[in-house]
Amino acid sequence: MNITGIMIYYYFICQRRLWYFSNQINMEQNSELVKLGKILDETTYTKEKKQILIDGTINIDFIKNGAVLHEVKKTRKIEEASIWQLKYYIYYLETKGIKNIKAKIDFPLLRETKEVILEEGDRKIIENVIKNIKDIIKMDKPPQKLNTKICNKCSYFDLCYV
Repeated sequence: MNITGIMIYYYFICQRRLWYFSNQINMEQNSELVKLGKILDETTYTKEKKQILIDGTINIDFIKNGAVLHEVKKTRKIEEASIWQLKYYIYYLETKGIKNIKAKIDFPLLRETKEVILEEGDRKIIENVIKNIKDIIKMDKPPQKLNTKICNKCSYFDLCYV
């Protein structure tokens, strides 16, 4: 089972969302926020080769200067999930023998960039997250809903609350 970058991202946002997504229940085509994200992707960093899919597993927004991975996000609201998504990309590429990888999260609307580093203890955390994701995906029904502020803007809101 391939664990994708978006699965890592969803794991840190909402494990229920991860379960829906991993079980081919997709609501994102109806989300205005997802549409805004696609517009942001299409209109920023236009000189870069974008959406670099590796092994059908990780999809890097763009790579600059040889080995600097870039992930583009609209806001910092779910920054922690974005950080772990990039750490997973670094981890994944290291397992393929690629070393000395750097990564950055770009927030073009904020005109900010954050460097992301895979630290020694992060590898063990990622391995545990991968195991947990596999366990969540195998569940017969989705995990409990979160009932947090981010739920209101989630593309899966109707599945959880309506």
